[in-house]
Amino acid sequence: MISTPPTEVIFIGGRSGVGKSTVASEASRILAAHGIWHAVIEGDNLDQAYPEPWRDGIALAEHNLAAMWSAYRVLGYHRLLFTNTVSITQVAVLSAALGGEVRARSVLLTSTDATAADRLSRREWGTSLDEHIARSGRAAAQLDAHTVDVRIATDGRTPDKIARDMLGAAGWLAAIDDRK
Repeated sequence: MISTPPTEVIFIGGRSGVGKSTVASEASRILAAHGIWHAVIEGDNLDQAYPEPWRDGIALAEHNLAAMWSAYRVLGYHRLLFTNTVSITQVAVLSAALGGEVRARSVLLTSTDATAADRLSRREWGTSLDEHIARSGRAAAQLDAHTVDVRIATDGRTPDKIARDMLGAAGWLAAIDDRK
């Protein structure tokens, strides 16, 4: 009987402008360079609709995650990089949506207000920028109160270094070392 490996997931959370998507992309590049099968899912896209389904208690993100991940699993994937600002606060719910045995690691990326504002200024403008900066500051304070497996500061660091620290802390670099 062939056993199916458990799902290994890194939930990457953090304030807006901290670099979640950039770090996930860099981690994906590192894994791909070593032939490590994995998927990347941007959690913000799973329930992006109007009116916002989550405001009415509808778990659209979890339903969509379950559907997407089941398709990846059928194809043989068992590693997932999942980004979403608040994913670290929802590890149990998101892990349940993945189904089966799940080995989850929560990673909170952090930055100073100045770093986040600088990064946000490169992608937002006008009143949208002001709103994103304010929301980012509030999120940072709320997220900092949560217990996570790993906290990684992103200020003044390259995405490659941050991604390698994250993959190492999650034990995924062992998969790369095993292939050497």
